[in-house]
Amino acid sequence: MTRPGTSLFGLVLALAAWLPTLAHAVDCRSLTVDENRFTICQVDASRETIRLFLRDDQGTVLGQFSAVAELLDAKGQRLDMAMNAGMYHQDRAPVGLYIEDGQQEMRVVPNAGPGNFGLLPNGVFCIRQGRADVIETLRYINEKPACRDATQSGPMLVIDGALHPRFLPDSTSRYIRNGVGSSADGQRVVFAISENPVTFYEFGSLFRDTLDLPQALYFDGKVSRLYAPQIDRDDAGFWLGPIVGVVSPVQ
Repeated sequence: MTRPGTSLFGLVLALAAWLPTLAHAVDCRSLTVDENRFTICQVDASRETIRLFLRDDQGTVLGQFSAVAELLDAKGQRLDMAMNAGMYHQDRAPVGLYIEDGQQEMRVVPNAGPGNFGLLPNGVFCIRQGRADVIETLRYINEKPACRDATQSGPMLVIDGALHPRFLPDSTSRYIRNGVGSSADGQRVVFAISENPVTFYEFGSLFRDTLDLPQALYFDGKVSRLYAPQIDRDDAGFWLGPIVGVVSPVQ
């Protein structure tokens, strides 16, 4: 049964899209829900390597997908997909929690604040061996999961199957937006970016109603970008802070 406001046509399209077993490290495709267009990239976290990137080996902020790809290429690895992954300051340092390969650069920020990041509840995208989870920030602080990589952003889009309580169906605030959602077992991870400006309510509903994911986190708007070579996509634009990527060895 679909929830109010859900496009049955869009739901059928989405289910048909995700039923086949993934043939690639990342499965990216277009999706239309209630006349809003999205690009969705699904990853099996139990089989693929998801990582965060901020700086190169000399400590310089990478800032672009091409810089991440070059860094990996030098190590015999390939960047299969990437997306901006959390809000950052003018110097591109993370606003909230940031852990990369076990090293914490920025602490978790639990309190409310200005902007979308401080619109509580916000959350953490936590990457561990064999799984990746969106976790609401206070739950993250309480449970203390051992994340190999983690980035904090906000607001949460979906919390335990419910949309963020501040999202309004009749909102007029529309932006290109991107984010990530995870299944309850942390195996299915879906990255999404809108192709036209959407509201928070519409974007959250994509994860909850169409993709059937119980947890989802907003990464950003305005600067939202995607790298997905399998669909010939490499978005240009602003220099970025944290970047999330799917990595595989070069065969």
